[in-house]
Amino acid sequence: MKAMAPRPEIIAAIARARDHAPFLAMTLGREPELEAMLDAGLLPLDQVAVDDPDMPVARRLRLERRRLALLVAIGDLSGVLDLSAVTKALSDFADRALDMAIRTAIQERTPDAEPRGFAAIALGKQGSHELNYSSDIDPVLIFDPLTLPCRPREEPQEAAVRIAKRVVELLQARDGDGYVLRVDLRLRPSPEATPAALPVDAAIGYYESQALPWERAAYIRARAAAGDMALGQRFLDTIRPFVWRRALDFGAIGEIRGISRRIRGHHTQGQAFGPGFDLKRGRGGIREVEFFAQIHQLIHGGRDAALRAPATRDALAALAEARWIDRADAVALTGSYTLLRTIEHRVQMIDDRQTHRLPVGAALDSVARLHGLADGEALLELLAPHVASTARRYDAIEPEEAGTLSHDPDRLAEQLAAAGFVDVAGAAQRVAEWRAGGYVALRSPAALQALEAVLPGLIDAIGTAPDPHGAILKLDAMLSRLPSAINFLRLLEARPALARLLGAILSHAPPLAEALGRRVALLDGLIDATALEAVGSVAELAAEMATNTAGDDHYQALLDHVRKIVGEKRFALGTQIIAGAADPLDVSAGYARVAEAAIETLAPATVTEFAAKHGYVPGSELIVLALGRLGGGALTHASDLDLIYIFTGDFAAESDGEKPLGSVLYYNRLAQRLTGALSVATASGPLYEVDTRLRPSGAQGPLSVSLDGFARYQRESAWTWEHMALTRARPVFGSPAARTATAAVIGAVLHGDRVDRDVIADASAMRAEMAAHKPPAGPLDAKLLPGGLVDLEFAVHVAQLLHGTAFDANLGRALDALIGAGIAPPGLRAAHDLLARMIVTLRLVAPDAQVPGTATQALIARAVGLADWVEVIAAFDRTRHEVMAFWTAIGGR
Repeated sequence: MKAMAPRPEIIAAIARARDHAPFLAMTLGREPELEAMLDAGLLPLDQVAVDDPDMPVARRLRLERRRLALLVAIGDLSGVLDLSAVTKALSDFADRALDMAIRTAIQERTPDAEPRGFAAIALGKQGSHELNYSSDIDPVLIFDPLTLPCRPREEPQEAAVRIAKRVVELLQARDGDGYVLRVDLRLRPSPEATPAALPVDAAIGYYESQALPWERAAYIRARAAAGDMALGQRFLDTIRPFVWRRALDFGAIGEIRGISRRIRGHHTQGQAFGPGFDLKRGRGGIREVEFFAQIHQLIHGGRDAALRAPATRDALAALAEARWIDRADAVALTGSYTLLRTIEHRVQMIDDRQTHRLPVGAALDSVARLHGLADGEALLELLAPHVASTARRYDAIEPEEAGTLSHDPDRLAEQLAAAGFVDVAGAAQRVAEWRAGGYVALRSPAALQALEAVLPGLIDAIGTAPDPHGAILKLDAMLSRLPSAINFLRLLEARPALARLLGAILSHAPPLAEALGRRVALLDGLIDATALEAVGSVAELAAEMATNTAGDDHYQALLDHVRKIVGEKRFALGTQIIAGAADPLDVSAGYARVAEAAIETLAPATVTEFAAKHGYVPGSELIVLALGRLGGGALTHASDLDLIYIFTGDFAAESDGEKPLGSVLYYNRLAQRLTGALSVATASGPLYEVDTRLRPSGAQGPLSVSLDGFARYQRESAWTWEHMALTRARPVFGSPAARTATAAVIGAVLHGDRVDRDVIADASAMRAEMAAHKPPAGPLDAKLLPGGLVDLEFAVHVAQLLHGTAFDANLGRALDALIGAGIAPPGLRAAHDLLARMIVTLRLVAPDAQVPGTATQALIARAVGLADWVEVIAAFDRTRHEVMAFWTAIGGR
């Protein structure tokens, strides 16, 4: 560009700049020679270069940028330079500065080498020669490992990253002379995981296989801008089919509009027109003109190369010429774009800030007067019809469909509030982040499309939660852990009922939601209706848990497999309660069968594994005795396993393996091994907590005892509470003969072959001590509250021991026998069932025993078979009074 004859409009522009643009006024003062020429009405565009080869490159570029900023601004304000001339001057300088920085960075490291093998691909407005007055640049830096100059023993990748960092430093560092260019490298592939400079072949592979839709749009304006231009052009030629597809790509409409929606959602404060309006991202702003053109370019540019114009206004003209858009639309959008970009430059000139937002108050008046208008109101009047026209034309591309979750921030907020969300902003933020493809699982177009299909149903389901925000955070945690979400989302899309069920799980069942967060594949087990049916028998479950895995790691594989199956079954059983598909009593029995099958599967495998080194004890075997809820065949989702390990045969015998052990040591170590098999977490997760404190002598005694020792202890030394626990004892592993012998010992003790003790006094003292040291967790603690399940168990066990009858490990059947014998009142079976249903349900939906939200209250009422929450509380209170009356009648205190 050259200087020209004096122009009075330049003098007028200088005056406005001094009055309303502090940055320009300051720069005029720092460039007295240029100031004098401008005051004379001249625009010396040939005076930008600094002719001092000895000056450091970075300083020379900073001074040149300052001069250019001043001259271009005055040329713009005066009207001597139109928008095309302004953006071209800024873009040409950016290219030259970037090229000089690359060459300098290479020559500083390898002075004698030819600066090649490193290129910058300009994207965005630099790529289309439309750079903003105060814009950053968005290059993608690539290198060729075969030609990049490197130092001795230096890897090309290491050299390239250091060159890239130096390039950024040269351009971006600030001092008293300002800066050259802001550099943003985040448009490179996977910026969170990749180095600043990428090997050219790796970059090509990314764009050919896994790039996102917005990256196609970005490369409409891509060009080789600096460095090794041949390398840059080879890269762009190779990936051209990624950008320009010959097939009509109508999916691009949704893809690019999705970017615009996310911008609207993220920059909510600048969407409404008026003071503070975001000229770039706002509704009807610059971005929407650009996206309007790019959508049509992506659809039709694969077949018509004439449509591939990088610059927005050129693209609109080409599309109108080819009759892909209406000529009136092209004219209107071009006019809007020109005005919006011009005012954007005015905003940036004031303080040389990278801002796109109209200021408010007196600052808006300054922008207007810098442009030659009277005040801010006049500026808004100038802009308003253009913004409205752009928004209307852009929205017409793809009207929002009914039944979808809106992308418009205001409408989305309305939908979220209607669904039940109180923290509307938090929920909107989560939705926006999913739609942005921030998680690995949501990066593909297919995953985002599937997400949009299921979002309405999920939001409606989660909105009914007692804590919708907590539920949506749980869903967010799930999505963040998924390697891929396509199958998961397509499953929910194909089965709306499953989406509703997932929403209910996230809303009502924290333990199930946490399990899903750790292992989303658990949801696969709910695909068919059989998942909501009762689990099979112990034998069927054990058969499913058994594997035929061969090799040295067979035992470890079995541990993982059993954990996988148990996790699936427990999750399915819990879901049955949430879905209202099963009686909690049946679910409780199912939990117990699953645990028993796990023992029946892992115990023999552990014995075999242990015997490989230590052999077997002749004439002896291990017995696993279940007590507590497992013994009674009625677990909850959170139950641990109360186990006692017993062995038959001579306690003085010895095993016959390579490393023989005496019986006592043998079975204690075997018991430790089996406890680990049942409790230690593996790669497939945890299994059960195992509690062995009910064994003879408790925690002080050996982990495993002989059957003779167990019988002797129970006859001669056991306390009343141990005999009470024995009423629910049941062998769950061992040969039929061993189980029969163990059951006989238990039966004899329960029927009187034991030390005579004051059962009532002992039980009362024990219950009082328990109440003192383990109070109820909350108002819904159906186990520990007075009259809860513990009091019912105590009363039943005392009655069994006093009367020597009704010895059934299952508490419900034991109660039936006591009622049949006239020992317990008939209403106690219903009391038992209500308390049992409540404890099984509450372990899932209110594990803290606190009163849940209204929606969860309704779920609990349904699960226990009552009409509403009022009836639940009334029945709960009535039942506890009945239990306390029975406990008192038995003699308990």
